[in-house]
Amino acid sequence: MAQPLTSEHLTLTHDGLGPGVAVLTVDRPAKRNAMTAAMWRDLPAVLAGPAADPAVRVLVVTGAGSSFCAGADIADLLGGPDAEDPMAALRRDNLAAQAALRDFPKPTVAMVRGHCIGGGVELATCCDLRFTDETGVFGVTPAKVGIVYTPESTKALVDLVGPGLTRYLLFSGELVDAPAALRAGLVDRLLPADELEPEVRRFTAVLASRSALTQRSTKEVVAALLGGGDGRPEAARWYRETIAAGELAEGVAAFAERRSPTFPWQPA
Repeated sequence: MAQPLTSEHLTLTHDGLGPGVAVLTVDRPAKRNAMTAAMWRDLPAVLAGPAADPAVRVLVVTGAGSSFCAGADIADLLGGPDAEDPMAALRRDNLAAQAALRDFPKPTVAMVRGHCIGGGVELATCCDLRFTDETGVFGVTPAKVGIVYTPESTKALVDLVGPGLTRYLLFSGELVDAPAALRAGLVDRLLPADELEPEVRRFTAVLASRSALTQRSTKEVVAALLGGGDGRPEAARWYRETIAAGELAEGVAAFAERRSPTFPWQPA
């Protein structure tokens, strides 16, 4: 296993759940992994390494201990230099961190235990998929402290669960349990606690064995569709690339020969 790459309270481990699977751990369990201003600021740099590393095929985001992330550290909310908008710098770094995770060029899976509140929901919604166990508790709580939720974070929630539940969560700040989160589409899989990590390990191994070109093109086309485009320019470029890279030829040959494919495409 490679030497972990670290920032304060953020740990990145290569091959943490198997070959090709990097694990980003929000590591501040004494505070239920609440994100400090420094953690938001550091996150893009922590993600840059595995984003560019061809050996990394999948990223899992999780929390240390019994919580995923209980939100932003409230002590940082009024610490900015602008008296009229003391959250300006924190908001900037928070949005940059979300963008870095949302735009990560490989599949991302949030593995959620326990509290996934506020900034934790932001981290989870920026991942491609979300797996949780029955301890998962979810909420978006700006109404409890008088925060204006950003349009970017609001849109991510609307895209995932629709406007009705977005209003419910933001208006009330109430928490929902894991079964309710599954029904609403806030999470994709709900598993018994002792099966969560084994299933994430199994599923990420499947992802690591599939075509990275297909996965990259899917991310780009879905992002285009959610952004209001029709996805056609992005797909057209990838149609050509699958032939140029030999990806489709290998996939078809492997199917005909009843063997596992060795896909040749690697990100530039």
